Amino acid sequence: MNFRFAVAQDARHLAPLNAQLIRDEGHRNSMTVEQLEQRMASWLARGEYEAVIFEQAGATTGYALFCRNDGHVYLRQFVVVPEFRRRGVGRYALNWLWANAWTDVGRLRIDVLVGNRAGQAFWRSVGFQPYCLTMEMGTPRIEQS
Repeated sequence: MNFRFAVAQDARHLAPLNAQLIRDEGHRNSMTVEQLEQRMASWLARGEYEAVIFEQAGATTGYALFCRNDGHVYLRQFVVVPEFRRRGVGRYALNWLWANAWTDVGRLRIDVLVGNRAGQAFWRSVGFQPYCLTMEMGTPRIEQS
């Protein structure tokens, strides 16, 4: 497997994979592929996020999008193309990232949606443990007496 750091022009290629991730994890993000492409290109161009693309035999097998914070890396998106899942690609990519992209940090943080059971199972299998639980509430309906 080969790995390369993405540039802003790769956003066109990564946006459909981002859309696939949104569908797979059950996220409520309603952005179009074009909007996802613009957002990704902006993040990469400004250096707000970095991305690494995973490739095998000329085919993209996935990517990771991350940023560096105080003492840790926040992994915002981690995608393995469906036809390459459950073949060790994710685990191999994560190990490559630790050894090559994240050598200067000691902690990695992720968010996994509560309903994304497959994602939770993968992250636990590579050593992640729950740290905090973010909860939210929509605007409450006010009952009138």
